[in-house]
Amino acid sequence: MGFEEMRDAGDVDTIWLDGEFVDWDDAQIHVLTHGLHYGTGIFEGVRCYDTEEGPAIFRWEEHLDRFYASGKPYNLDIPFDREELTAATKELIRRQGLESCYIRPIAYYGYDMLGLSPESCPEQVAIAVWPWGAYLGEDALEEGVEVTVSSWQKYASSQIPTNAKTTGPYVNSVLASLEAKREGYVEALLLNQEGNVAEGPGENLFLVRDGEIYTPGLAEGILDGITRNTVITLARELGYTVHDDATISRGELNTADELFFSGTAAEVTPIRKVDNVVVGEGTRGPVTTDIQQTFFDLVERRTDDHPEWFEHVEA
Repeated sequence: MGFEEMRDAGDVDTIWLDGEFVDWDDAQIHVLTHGLHYGTGIFEGVRCYDTEEGPAIFRWEEHLDRFYASGKPYNLDIPFDREELTAATKELIRRQGLESCYIRPIAYYGYDMLGLSPESCPEQVAIAVWPWGAYLGEDALEEGVEVTVSSWQKYASSQIPTNAKTTGPYVNSVLASLEAKREGYVEALLLNQEGNVAEGPGENLFLVRDGEIYTPGLAEGILDGITRNTVITLARELGYTVHDDATISRGELNTADELFFSGTAAEVTPIRKVDNVVVGEGTRGPVTTDIQQTFFDLVERRTDDHPEWFEHVEA
């Protein structure tokens, strides 16, 4: 379901903005907002799943941890505490009557004066929720996606903090994604400045070789993904050896037994081709299948594992 389809369907009509619930169409900012001009904002993407116990937000506390931490390099102090953001998010989900949804908290420097330094600008916060299905397409979860290695490189942590989820630097991901789609691919992969594999525009990457699992380490310039952490934990519990500090060369993409993406939006999505080179057998591999099934069993609460990862939305 795309954004326009979601709005036309009238599924959501409220946004939480700076402590108030406001009509979707009234949630506006000044045209000279600092975050609009200079990208000085931070955000999160979070999933709420439909479970037998009602809507449950997945790994909300970890997302909040990263949300507050992301503001630190920019001296952006979020003027609401965790309890306030949690209560607002749950109330939004209740008001919209959603059983499952995507949650987007965002904090940014607002309008005071226009200049590079945001020190006099107010810190503003908004939260929106809306229905959202499989990010890369429903068929992608089973059939996999075709990706291309982008000509755009992932920026280095010496340039922009890679461990902060910041709005402005995501233009890097936008360029890579647009390029991939122009060339007929579903998604891209970005290399870092050393020429090693970093991540997708909005996903972390996993590689399977000889039954063992590899994923680029934080030193490769990746975002420390929460779904990445979930996959690493689940894979180890399943008995797999996971190398979570790996360096993966571009050439290894062509010789991998399996590749898959992880991310809040992408969840666990297999990759079947890279630059038209078939990955493994060209289908979702057995390790990916195992991890994907375990992941969905968990988030849809068909298992009682890891109850600490869920924040339930009471009716």
